[in-house]
Amino acid sequence: MDELARAIERANRLYYLEDAPELDDAEYDALFRELQSLEERHPALASPASPTRRVGAPPADGFAQAPHRGPMLSLDNAMDTDALRAFDERVRRMLGREATALDYVCEPKLDGAGVELVYEEGRLVQGLTRGDGRVGEDVTVALRHVWSVPLALDASARPAPPVASVRGEIVLPRERFQRLNRHREDEGLEPFVNPRNAAAGSLRQLHDVDVRRLRSLEFRAYHLAEGVPPGATTQWEILEALRAWGFVVSPESTRCAGIDAVVAAHEALLARRDALPVEADGSVVKVDRLGLQDELGSLSRSPRWAIAVKFPPQQAQTTVLAIDVQVGRTGALTPVAKVEPVFVGGVTVSNVSLHNQDEIDRKDVRVGDVVVIQRAGDVIPQLVRVLPERRARRLARFRLPDACPACGGAAVRLEDEVVTRCTNPDCPAQLKNRITHLAARDALDVDGLGEEIVDQLVDKGIVTRVSDVFALDAPTLEALDRMGAKSAANLVASLERSRATTLARLLVALGIRHVGTTIAELLARRFGDLDPLAAATADELEAIDGVGPTIAASVARYFADARHRAEVDRLVELGVRWEKEAPRAAAADGLLAGRTFVLTGALSIPRDEAKARIEAAGGRVTGSVSKKTHFVVVGEDPGSKAAKAAELGVAVLDEAGLERVLREGPPPEPPSDDDALEPKRKAKGKAKGKAKAGAKKEAGAEDAGERAGDEDADASPA
Repeated sequence: MDELARAIERANRLYYLEDAPELDDAEYDALFRELQSLEERHPALASPASPTRRVGAPPADGFAQAPHRGPMLSLDNAMDTDALRAFDERVRRMLGREATALDYVCEPKLDGAGVELVYEEGRLVQGLTRGDGRVGEDVTVALRHVWSVPLALDASARPAPPVASVRGEIVLPRERFQRLNRHREDEGLEPFVNPRNAAAGSLRQLHDVDVRRLRSLEFRAYHLAEGVPPGATTQWEILEALRAWGFVVSPESTRCAGIDAVVAAHEALLARRDALPVEADGSVVKVDRLGLQDELGSLSRSPRWAIAVKFPPQQAQTTVLAIDVQVGRTGALTPVAKVEPVFVGGVTVSNVSLHNQDEIDRKDVRVGDVVVIQRAGDVIPQLVRVLPERRARRLARFRLPDACPACGGAAVRLEDEVVTRCTNPDCPAQLKNRITHLAARDALDVDGLGEEIVDQLVDKGIVTRVSDVFALDAPTLEALDRMGAKSAANLVASLERSRATTLARLLVALGIRHVGTTIAELLARRFGDLDPLAAATADELEAIDGVGPTIAASVARYFADARHRAEVDRLVELGVRWEKEAPRAAAADGLLAGRTFVLTGALSIPRDEAKARIEAAGGRVTGSVSKKTHFVVVGEDPGSKAAKAAELGVAVLDEAGLERVLREGPPPEPPSDDDALEPKRKAKGKAKGKAKAGAKKEAGAEDAGERAGDEDADASPA
């Protein structure tokens, strides 16, 4: 039985991990059936780590949640080598080792799905997704199908600890991704878009589990949160222990003496980016010595001893095949370039937004042009530039139409806007987008009301106004294509749950121009109920701190329109309701009174919670960064707002800095994580900080009339 198990594991490793099979399917199946037969006849001799134990039943209805052994923290990002060197300087300064070079480990930043594997007495007992970093979904059953996940730790070279928490990434190697897509195409299925989505989605299959897909995955281990072997003092020794126990560890990992070696390792990895067997979007740099890691400690969301160095966005050339025009919920006409499909940044890109006519004119984009595209932040495809030297002939300039492509209504551009809009309020394209907007998570959160269902409801004439969705019943929904009785019942139940909402969510759902979640909550808090808000004049609205003239005029204009008021009244008739509250003025005497914040990136706490805490202290949260912003709070992957803050000289806070400001009030100068470690430098800058604070106070008085609001979502189309 042991000999059979070893032979089967070898065959699995050669087939799934090394793409070099030695056995054909019949030989493999014969070995597997023989082992199964022996285990049935001699159950007392069956090993818990037998390859036959990898096959299990999928969970019936959903995934249980379980806490991690310890928080799965995120990493701070460095966008270039200058930021990486700054990280090194900060770490050495915090350790009091300014003149001493540190040893680091440089590993590829894998683009997959983070998981935690828990082993007790060397046996796999649980596998969790990252979840929110504190609680994850139990996907142990799915992970048992992944051949590179050891069911038992190999203790032959190094003893297994009583409990081990192994952190790593589930990835889908490029070759297996291509092979998997060939299989899917042969079976008439849609190919996966990219390896990362295929990998992450594989773990969350509830029904009709695709075992071939799971067995194509690879688990790469990179951290031990619990179970560090006795005598291990470095990250490098941790990686060696993980290898000894049978885990796949990224062979591209490098031990580096000093920051110059780290930079060289990162640049070498970048040069090999396209040749790596798995998708990677950067390097992860960790202080090697575990004792120094403990000394540096962690912030609420990230360790101080590690940083992720991002690769620059990948670019590719392609050809513009056509420019289509989409219509948003407020009638905005958005040009979208249809390009020759090209693989860039891990996905196949075929559509790129051109935003508006000014953007088209600025870049001089024409149908037939060869263009350079990239994935901004490796997420959003964008057209970088046109290559006019590649134009083989004269190409016509593109102009947005004067008529809406969806309904034929007049399309106009107002003098003070960059957006061209359809003026027909009954435009079906606008109606579809308004319904989708109403169902969004930060609006009424109607689960199951997706685009395909909305398209059918509008195209068939079942829904002719937004409020009609709350008049839908199960028989009507069952008549739609690909909508069974259970799905219809689920959607009806979801609509019923969504009827009970808040005033702020209702205001978002109504789709009032320039009113996003921030302004909606501001208005809801100020008025407490819909009637006094609807009766407010533009001047009264503009008097609210945080509401500018554009937003005030938009809100007043919305409620002055009889059609809109009739729509709100019908929503109420159909059961939409909210808790009425007493109007509240802004907290004028809080620690943060008069201070404006912008939140960007993924925070470790819900953004609504962070915003509520700031506002409870008298501060104000807006959606965009300006010279009048006092603080920008950055989470993971902060994007352009952090860059704008640096450009304008606005103070930037991480979550620890925000906690400090909430607890102690705004400091006399922009805080940094290592202020507490540098009392001498802080004392030296005290006088300068007081001068800055005085200047800020004067500026705050001048800025009392500041007005800010959420941008119109249609200005940045999907």
